[in-house]
Amino acid sequence: MLKYLFMIIFLTPLCFLYNCWWLVHSLMFLSSFIFMILFYSYADLNMISYYFGFDYFSFGLILLSFWICSLMITASGSVYLFSYHSNFFIFIVLVLLIMLYCSFSSLSLLSFYIFFESSLIPTLLLILGWGYQPERLQAGLYLIFYTLVASLPLLMVLFKIYNVLNTLYFPLLIDFGSYYFMFYVFMFLAFLIKMPMFLVHLWLPSAHVEAPISGSMILAGVLLKLGGYGIFRVMKVISYLGLKFNYFWFSLGLSGGVIVSFICFRQVDLKSLIAYSSVAHMSMVIGGLMTMNWWGCMGSFSLMIGHGLCSSGLFCLSNIIYERLGSRSLLINKGMINLMPTMSLWWFLLSSSNMSAPPSLNLFGELSLLNGIMSWCTLSFLALIFLSFLSAVYTLYMYSYSQHGTYYMGVYTCSLGYFREYHLLFLHWLPLNVLCLKGEYFYF
Repeated sequence: MLKYLFMIIFLTPLCFLYNCWWLVHSLMFLSSFIFMILFYSYADLNMISYYFGFDYFSFGLILLSFWICSLMITASGSVYLFSYHSNFFIFIVLVLLIMLYCSFSSLSLLSFYIFFESSLIPTLLLILGWGYQPERLQAGLYLIFYTLVASLPLLMVLFKIYNVLNTLYFPLLIDFGSYYFMFYVFMFLAFLIKMPMFLVHLWLPSAHVEAPISGSMILAGVLLKLGGYGIFRVMKVISYLGLKFNYFWFSLGLSGGVIVSFICFRQVDLKSLIAYSSVAHMSMVIGGLMTMNWWGCMGSFSLMIGHGLCSSGLFCLSNIIYERLGSRSLLINKGMINLMPTMSLWWFLLSSSNMSAPPSLNLFGELSLLNGIMSWCTLSFLALIFLSFLSAVYTLYMYSYSQHGTYYMGVYTCSLGYFREYHLLFLHWLPLNVLCLKGEYFYF
């Protein structure tokens, strides 16, 4: 594990070279391919070194982090073209990648907590430094305060676990039984706000709308997955209380997903619509994790990876339009099929993946989640029917509204699309639709 970590750490000095953008970009893709190919063992935990190691669950998410961080640099071409401190930008992306890599490969709860929290700092710098509107300060504060207020009780809980067990090493953790109800609540709250669950989701749309494209990609692609990964890891300590009280988070997650789907219909901002759809998808992941059965956990894992690629691709598409027209409003971004017909194909492909059409990984994850959630509680089919139907409805609304109709008369000129943009979208779409052939990977 340390060799990959050193590989990323030794990329950081390259950021201070004069013209390092494409060099670091190529080397990041190279490192993600090396990481992908050198995965060789079928043990439970492998490549263990100094409290770092990974199993199947964390391997997929580390690979997703590598991939999305490499694509972030591809997507942020404008930062490079207009020289908006491009060296510092790449440095922040690499620091963020180091934080994510360490948090997914930690074998100790404390080191996971430290890296889980420190991934906020580079994200905040991305939003404050390269965001668009002045409201980005408020969005950054939302992000910090929501996450920190929820995470401090979690730190107290970790100290308590260490006090009792004398270790925070994942494989040595045991169930605490009916120790203390607030212990259970504090443990979940930090991760559920990060997911984000309905009622504590307000930081997400504001952060997305104000963030630059790279910030949106990493937020939707990887940072939301940290919450799900954390719940999967700490479930071992609180499974007894979980059997008693999980129904609350389960029902709040699913019903909140339905409400958020309705909120999606009245969005006029493209980014805001995609951000709210992320909340709806993550609510299914919460439902799957709370069932604590194998179908639910593995289904939520595959949906997390599928949603990371799909949502990130949709944000790239909205940014491509934003760079042309200077607005993200659906009232102005109409009739884009007349101006950019080839881009319309990518809108269609990624929108269909967003509503879990075959052969995307989202379909694979949602089918497993349907299986897991329905086996846990048959009545939940009511919420699941709405979730699946409404996700198709708001995705079609977004697609048809942005592609069809008469285009805005104020459009002066519009380039069809650069090779960089098609390449970026292809690299989102290909793994999303090819990974469904590797279904057995998600159910080992």
